[in-house]
Amino acid sequence: MFRPFFIPNACAIPLRMTHDIDHILNHISLKKSRRRWRMVAIAAIAALVVGLVAAGNYEQPRGPHVARLEVNGLITGDERQLKLIRDMTTEDDVKAMIIRIDSPGGTTVGSEALYEELRKFGAKKPMVAVMDSVAASGGYITAISADRIYARGNTITGSIGVIFSYPDVSQLLNTIGVKMEEVKSGELKAEPSGTHPVPEKAKVVMQEMVNDGFVWFKGLVAERRKLDSATVDRLADGRVYSGRQALTVKLIDELGTEVEARQWLAKEKQINADLETLTREPPSTDNKPKLNLSWGRAAADTILASLGLDGLRQKAEVVKLDGLLVLWRAGY
Repeated sequence: MFRPFFIPNACAIPLRMTHDIDHILNHISLKKSRRRWRMVAIAAIAALVVGLVAAGNYEQPRGPHVARLEVNGLITGDERQLKLIRDMTTEDDVKAMIIRIDSPGGTTVGSEALYEELRKFGAKKPMVAVMDSVAASGGYITAISADRIYARGNTITGSIGVIFSYPDVSQLLNTIGVKMEEVKSGELKAEPSGTHPVPEKAKVVMQEMVNDGFVWFKGLVAERRKLDSATVDRLADGRVYSGRQALTVKLIDELGTEVEARQWLAKEKQINADLETLTREPPSTDNKPKLNLSWGRAAADTILASLGLDGLRQKAEVVKLDGLLVLWRAGY
């Protein structure tokens, strides 16, 4: 007798397979959907960033205005800033300049370059300096390039002098048993080297160079502040002054802020008081838009301050300096 071949639950297998296939297809579809939306989100964020950068680099038509030049941090002769000053010197829309200074100084060469460009501007247009927290050493050289100087009562300024600093790690090398050998063309070549005590003859040469820079600095102060050499010699012992003290010894003209500076420009230089004061920033070194990272720097500074390391950034910048410095060293 013939019996049909029978497989139990024969229909259940394809049903389960169908369910599994649907599940796999749904999973693949969901992954594709997520990937698609992720790509859309990334593209949207990129477009937003590009838009913000482009907006930050787009220069609106300015029209006649008073330019505000900010001189902050270490002065090293930034060519972009020097170019900005040169450009503003020839721009008809720039009627005057206010220099906002918050700087302990920097290199002698950088301060010299900034001073010379500012004096070229000042020879053609009115210029006022406004000191913020610190305008010392090279920062003070920047200030005396202006026709008039304002400071707050507790501004730190002065520090008229020049310094040549160098590390001496010779004791450390002796401690760890390292000796540096040199073959050089003359005894003063590459001095100071830092790997051995500086010869007295090299110290004499360095002192002569410092004295030469010091005479130059004092000459600027005497010329721009209309002080006799004896008075400048008395003031130029390297000390810093508060704004009130600086006013007493005639290193500045008046206690005040940008408000008083604009009033003086209107009264003495006939600069329209209704003109807008616009902050002018150095141009980019290329034509590519660049993201403004000032917020990120501020966040980093806040984190460093919370850890008690708020001076770390400044110390790192000072380490990079070399040569003659006009720099107030407090806090470094």
